[in-house]
Amino acid sequence: MSDGFRGIVQTMGLGNLKPNIVVMRYPEIWRRENLIEIPATFVGIINDCIVANKAVVIVKGLDEWPNEYQRQYGTIDLYWIVRDGGLMLLLSQLLLTKESFESCKIQVFCIAEEDSDAEELKADVRKFLYDLRMQAEVIVISMKSWDAKAEQQDESVDAFTGAQHRISSYLAGMKERAQKEGTPLMADGKPVVLNEQQVEKFLYTTLKLNSTILKYSRMAAVVLVSLPPPPLNHPAYFYMEYMDLLVENVQRLLIVRGYRKDVVTLFT
Repeated sequence: MSDGFRGIVQTMGLGNLKPNIVVMRYPEIWRRENLIEIPATFVGIINDCIVANKAVVIVKGLDEWPNEYQRQYGTIDLYWIVRDGGLMLLLSQLLLTKESFESCKIQVFCIAEEDSDAEELKADVRKFLYDLRMQAEVIVISMKSWDAKAEQQDESVDAFTGAQHRISSYLAGMKERAQKEGTPLMADGKPVVLNEQQVEKFLYTTLKLNSTILKYSRMAAVVLVSLPPPPLNHPAYFYMEYMDLLVENVQRLLIVRGYRKDVVTLFT
């Protein structure tokens, strides 16, 4: 499947008329069905898109996606964490053109390093949206409030603990296999250089983001969040654990990675 997808990405399009975005479904069944080949294929497709300079949108909750007769009245929430050329903003505006989402309002969540930065960041984002003639409420969350233990949702913490145990078990198996065969740590046929503290940091950051989404956007019609790129030298299995923790208990989610061009400018 990975080789086939790579071929499609390289050859699709005619002349200058080439698709610049790849949309795929999040493989929610991979653990339930014990599809052990899914993580490597999933990570391979994302990396191929990054190399080919294609934007990526991963859809979670496709079965719960409303049709044109199921009108939504909540919010469309954007968690704008990394610069993506405005792709999330564009997608939220396109959703508003659909009958099922036309009654929704857009909320943009931004992350500030310090409490003192919050008002300045809020003003900057509001001005940016005003210049683009986009109507949205801007909400700034500071990193300090993120670190408060009280902010973590119970179901997020349970998922975090489960991911920790599974990653520890997987890592122990890798080490045992490498010791038995006298080879370096290997995963997906490639050597792996692992910093266990970095793995813990990835998990904890994902826990904080999932807790924030559940706190502010549990009733949202749809949530859009930036796609974290697969970390170098981490097994694909670990990345799937990070992603599973990110999407935990979020009903409808678009995970978005832009590409190296602005899709929303003052002139569009």
